[in-house]
Amino acid sequence: MNYNSLKDLKVLLVEDEESLATLLKSSIGDYFYSFSLACDGKDGLDKFTKVLPDIVISDIMMPKLNGLEMAEKIKEINGNVPIIMLSAFSDKEKLLNAIDVGVVKYFVKPFDPDELLEYIIMLSQKIQSKPLILNDGFTFNKTKRSLYKDDKYIPLTKREVLFMELLIDNLSKITDSELIKSTLWKDGSGTDITLRSFIKRLRIKTSKDLINNIKGEGYQLVLS
Repeated sequence: MNYNSLKDLKVLLVEDEESLATLLKSSIGDYFYSFSLACDGKDGLDKFTKVLPDIVISDIMMPKLNGLEMAEKIKEINGNVPIIMLSAFSDKEKLLNAIDVGVVKYFVKPFDPDELLEYIIMLSQKIQSKPLILNDGFTFNKTKRSLYKDDKYIPLTKREVLFMELLIDNLSKITDSELIKSTLWKDGSGTDITLRSFIKRLRIKTSKDLINNIKGEGYQLVLS
């Protein structure tokens, strides 16, 4: 198997069975840029907004919020992220429900971690697509997490990269200011003033025509 396509991907595994979560992280986690764990659907949704993973792997039957309910909420945030479901039940109704919420694959426990890894390798070819073309000659390569202006690399801070990824994950809608603050300043130090200053500095570094401010709602990237 060709593992090179995995080294830039972020994976979130949502699994309340600790032994399985530990097994999957130890057997396939090292192939990825990051492999984060969440213990239930509520924790998974919270980790999703913080990690912004490229792929989500989730159990169906979990406390607080089951996998299908979590998947629906994730799709509201980012309709493009692939979600893989795990279940101990080969239940046709659950499978149909999983398809309805946009799940791309369904694995019935027990399964071989290599089988899961092989599928993710195939999936990664679709994820690593051409750079996103933005306004004013800018492009963003999600795989490399890099911004370019007329093919010239524009250095960004880690927080600026995270901000760009958040807006890209919400291309079809406005990204709420509260979500931006909680994602960029996880310690709770983000305020409206902090966010406005951050956006102002980023516009100076890039372009005033790259990011739209929708007053009272949030921000949105401008496409070409």
